[in-house]
Amino acid sequence: MKGIGVSPGIAIGRAFVIKKNAPATNGIILKNQVEIVAEIERFDISVTNALAEIDAIKNSSQLMLNDDDIAILETQVELINDPQIREDVVAKIEAERKTANDAMIEVTAGIVALFESMNDEYMRARSADFQDIGNRILKYINRTGDTSNRSFEPDTIVIADDLTPSDTITLDLNLVTGFATQAGSRTSHAAIIAKSKGLPAVVACGDELMTINHNDFIILDGLSGSVYVNPGEDIISRYSVKSASFRHQAEVLKMVKDKPAITADGKQVTLLANISDADDLTMVHDNGGEGVGLFRTEMLFMDRDTFPDEEEQFEFYKKAVLQAKGKPVVIRTIDIGGDKHLSYFNLLPELNPFLGYRAIRISLDQEGLFIVQLKAILRASAFGPVSIMFPMISNVKEIRDAKLILNKAKNELLEPGVAFSNDVKVGIMIEIPSAAVTADILAKEVDFFSIGTNDLCQYTLAVDRMNEKITHLYDPFNPGVLRLILNVIEQGRAHNIHVGMCGEMASDPLATLLLLGMGLEEFSMSAASIPAIKNIIINNSEARAKQISQQVMTMDSSEKIIAYLKEITQ
Repeated sequence: MKGIGVSPGIAIGRAFVIKKNAPATNGIILKNQVEIVAEIERFDISVTNALAEIDAIKNSSQLMLNDDDIAILETQVELINDPQIREDVVAKIEAERKTANDAMIEVTAGIVALFESMNDEYMRARSADFQDIGNRILKYINRTGDTSNRSFEPDTIVIADDLTPSDTITLDLNLVTGFATQAGSRTSHAAIIAKSKGLPAVVACGDELMTINHNDFIILDGLSGSVYVNPGEDIISRYSVKSASFRHQAEVLKMVKDKPAITADGKQVTLLANISDADDLTMVHDNGGEGVGLFRTEMLFMDRDTFPDEEEQFEFYKKAVLQAKGKPVVIRTIDIGGDKHLSYFNLLPELNPFLGYRAIRISLDQEGLFIVQLKAILRASAFGPVSIMFPMISNVKEIRDAKLILNKAKNELLEPGVAFSNDVKVGIMIEIPSAAVTADILAKEVDFFSIGTNDLCQYTLAVDRMNEKITHLYDPFNPGVLRLILNVIEQGRAHNIHVGMCGEMASDPLATLLLLGMGLEEFSMSAASIPAIKNIIINNSEARAKQISQQVMTMDSSEKIIAYLKEITQ
């Protein structure tokens, strides 16, 4: 069976199959105020118990929790304590006379649907976190107790429809050697946790996965995304050798974590991380990241009923800057619209929302909201090196208009004497083809570029990467996409501004030498991907990378390019 490998490694063992039942509404209508008060109390007690359970997990001596596990659990505490969730649940209990069970299910479903509708893979994956806390509270509402304890045997491979962050954190690594799920994504917290624990994992295997039976013999390849069920001796023998080789490679990656990313012939490369909140910084430090190349700010604006004010935004950015410990943090201004809708910001329906009113277009149109965010970011710059990055830029006028508003924000801080850094760099995302083609013009206006390959690829090829019928056409190795990337890098060099990349391509080992040969000097990716990319860089020369790039740019199809890159990286 095939899925998506999200945490590399080879696991060999017996299947433990977990099939979950979705929470079900009971349809009961409350009769009077006494019952309403009782249901609200039931909800509040359940929240208290859910928080106590998380605290017990954090303090467990049996679980081998790392900093990433703790950070995710602390994020769950913040989500459970979100006053908006309680407000929505209580409103359904009081106004609609629903039970705490039904109210919690409906509120959770609404939040999950909101995040699942997003095109941004990272934001979409956060739906699992909200479902997880919803299930945790429902467990106590319905007094079903803690159902997470399962009796695993040594060398168990968990097979499940999906795993929540809680499920993954509480897996006994003395017994469980890997997992495969029917659903899931590369950026789910379950995938992130698996990477941080070194637990081989494959997700998005489809319905066929759930035909596996308890105790079937399984080989799981977390790199290729393959799951073998009751394989023959030849496959078992081959994977036993691959498993030993991978364990050796894992030890090598541990050794390179703290080494500088310098090629064999002395080329310095900067490896940064993409984050969504301050808690992600723990994983950045643990994996040898040199800072933050993309701080998505959207999470602060989601799941609430009003825009966060300047003070709340300032504290959000300040926390990340402080936890970066003096390393640079590139903060992207809010990228809403398209697939990211805010319930309290009434965007009109659009025929083509990804081509419509979104990102910098909203910020420039809603100047008051934009200034609030810019002032908060500027104030955070007093606590460490901060850069500001504008998303979705398509022309030079948008940059100039954004810079004018940034200057207004600075003046509003200068007048009352509010501190901020005088060295805040300004850059833009290159994710629209017009920006890539006119990089020579845009370079005169900014301090840096960051190439967002996800949207750049989508817009260049006219491919909705979320449309399953045409996802095979979404191809970052398409010669047209590569030529745009090369032009951006070359124009950045010609105008003496640095160029980074923060899209998925930056974390693809197949693309590392190609991009390095093109002249890319800054890669920003998920923190867990950094050691593998660093290992490629330090074991190769810039001269070889340039030869590879030159060869690739003569090829006329992605098929030839991918085949060549696979051949030279084996």
